[in-house]
Amino acid sequence: MLRTILITLLGPMLWGTTYAVFTETLPVSHPLLVGALRALPAGLILLALNPRLPSAAALTRHAVIGASNIGLFFALLFVAAQRLPGGLAATLMAIQPLVVILAAGWLTARAPHPAQIVAGLAGVAGVALLVLAPGDRPDLIGVLAALGGALAMAAGTVLIDRWGRMGTPLETTTWQLIFGGAMLLPVALVIEGLPPVPGVRQAIGYLWLMPIGTAFAYYVWTRGIGRLGPSAVYLALASPVVATVIGAVALGEWFTPAQWIGMGLVIGATAAGVSVGRRG
Repeated sequence: MLRTILITLLGPMLWGTTYAVFTETLPVSHPLLVGALRALPAGLILLALNPRLPSAAALTRHAVIGASNIGLFFALLFVAAQRLPGGLAATLMAIQPLVVILAAGWLTARAPHPAQIVAGLAGVAGVALLVLAPGDRPDLIGVLAALGGALAMAAGTVLIDRWGRMGTPLETTTWQLIFGGAMLLPVALVIEGLPPVPGVRQAIGYLWLMPIGTAFAYYVWTRGIGRLGPSAVYLALASPVVATVIGAVALGEWFTPAQWIGMGLVIGATAAGVSVGRRG
């Protein structure tokens, strides 16, 4: 089981590079289009590896997962990244474990373990200590986008746990990316129009984000949810840790004592949330 946890952890760690890649290489003025171009080609790459059409019932469920976990989440994620400092966006997104555990408990008519609630709250506090800066100013649209994105991904996580067994993890990942990207693309083109002609920097950004930061990352994440259950969502707390490390390295800075405490809380919350979920 430890091997499954470590493999699943690769997904959130790769997602931790998304903010830096988006803000430094991709057209920030076209967040919806970036989300669509991140998802749809990644899904087509996976389809080339497994060219199989699922049943109509499975496709319907994959479409619902794709709308929530990819289409809506990617749109809101990149809007939040455009309008909020990275630390504030990450802190708001850190409510995902709490939402998933509460939703899973409601669906199964079983109250979540108190340790899971405490771990979720500790995770939010840890991320806040790790990434929030005193000068971070909230933007209402950005805050709503970040919270909406957290809720959308939480819903997608619960749906993958309940419906993902209708196909293999590769199949579920493939079709949620295809459906989510296909839903988002026309909306992005209508609202934002075509982006500037991509240069070398943007090409490098997309080459990282499509096959590695999306196709592979979402495959190991979907696989992990199928094996670990909803408690795998605590592993998503690794994403802001990686993003913070990237920022510190880029700026040549060292962590403050508060950030070290935050990192400890995040690691403890992740370990506690996953282990309690596995025992449950």
